[in-house]
Amino acid sequence: MGAQLGDRLRSIRKRRGLTQTELAERSGVSVQLIRLLEQGGQESTRTETARRLASALRVETSALIVKPDAADPDVTDVELWAEVRQALAGIYPVDEFSEPPTVAGVSATFAEVKPLFRGGRFAELAPQLVPMLRDADYLVSAADSGTTDARRLRSRIRQMVAWQMCLTWQFDAADHAIALALDDAPDLRASAPLADADCWRWIRKGDLAKAREVATKWADDLEPRRISKASREDLASWGLMLQRVSTAAIRDNRPGEADDALAFARVAGMAIRHGEHDSKDGLLHAFGPVTVQMLAAENAMVIDKPQVTLAIATQLAGTKYPLPWPWQRHRLDVAAAHAAMRQYPEALAVLQQIRRELPEWLVKQRFARDILAGMIEKRRTLTAEVRDLADFVQVPY
Repeated sequence: MGAQLGDRLRSIRKRRGLTQTELAERSGVSVQLIRLLEQGGQESTRTETARRLASALRVETSALIVKPDAADPDVTDVELWAEVRQALAGIYPVDEFSEPPTVAGVSATFAEVKPLFRGGRFAELAPQLVPMLRDADYLVSAADSGTTDARRLRSRIRQMVAWQMCLTWQFDAADHAIALALDDAPDLRASAPLADADCWRWIRKGDLAKAREVATKWADDLEPRRISKASREDLASWGLMLQRVSTAAIRDNRPGEADDALAFARVAGMAIRHGEHDSKDGLLHAFGPVTVQMLAAENAMVIDKPQVTLAIATQLAGTKYPLPWPWQRHRLDVAAAHAAMRQYPEALAVLQQIRRELPEWLVKQRFARDILAGMIEKRRTLTAEVRDLADFVQVPY
């Protein structure tokens, strides 16, 4: 893999008539790393680094990615979610029903658990998913209860598992959960949040071409025939997949495609009236004008325009967004933008706020570690606050 990446990088660089030093100057990637990559001394590189090189070489980022950019799951996460993975496969602890579950009862439990998921309280969530998966399997398999309602409910529970597996870098389990949840989804619109999870999985693994392919297909399938007649759910589902097209395209150094998808998403967002629409099938899916602005801020940060990200953040200041995860992901972009502008106290303040509001989620964000690592590298000495936060998000030494 290392040799393939090195050969490909060297070949494209030569075709563009650039020396290693010139490529380093254009991309902002150190000449030492470029030499290391071309010599095959490193199997892969981060998606962000590949995008910088691809932009300087005028090729797609995926042309330089020969191995997925994915971290190994943490041992504690593998252990925490072990029984959930087994339950997903239909293997449960020995536990007799005190009484048979009902769709209404499992739905009520799911509603109680949903705030734990959205609030990032994962240690509390994990043990509750096992009985829910067991009960949902029972409802679907029961001769008189294998209804659309039972299957839809099981699909949403499996969707919750899929997102947890993505968040903790357990991609094989995520793929399994997504496939099972899609089997239970009653229609195309209900499947959209699962397609989103699938795209997010490919993006997190660094397979940008696959993410673009999946997102584009779903966006085409979900596009309303007449926007003026489309329901809020239909517009939100379409907008959701347009977001993923833009997200993948901007990382794959296809800015024109990313801008086109963002423009269509903006149309969908404007057509949704009365604020952001919180999808009844999606666990992390609100959509509307604010969501589109958050995407624009994220895209700007990807292409190194932190001033644009901060300008959008100023416009969104004080916004009451319905979902914690996406909002805090936007706040990470804001922290990264402050750090890029060397506004380190402001960046640190944003990260500390995220820590207070969604601590377990923050620990799982490699982006947060990257922001702090960059700040640490540029400072001679570290304050106690920086050292403490670096330990909390597990910045490597």
